[in-house]
Amino acid sequence: MKKLTLTDERRDALVSQVQSLFSIEFDETLSEFRANALIDVMLGSLGATVYNQAVADVRAHLQSKLDDLDGEVFADET
Repeated sequence: MKKLTLTDERRDALVSQVQSLFSIEFDETLSEFRANALIDVMLGSLGATVYNQAVADVRAHLQSKLDDLDGEVFADET
């Protein structure tokens, strides 16, 4: 699996969300540097797990579509 990366816009939005969470839930001011570091740790720790779950979800969805293929496109021969 290749390394997960975020666009600058997505990273900025996540930094703001993490800072807001820490402010509201923990009454702590989190610097941009610390928020970025926390995001990096979370991506490194959870990235592969989230990726694998997404692949499994897509596989299950596609398999359900393939299982229903006969019902969708089968031509009656009589």
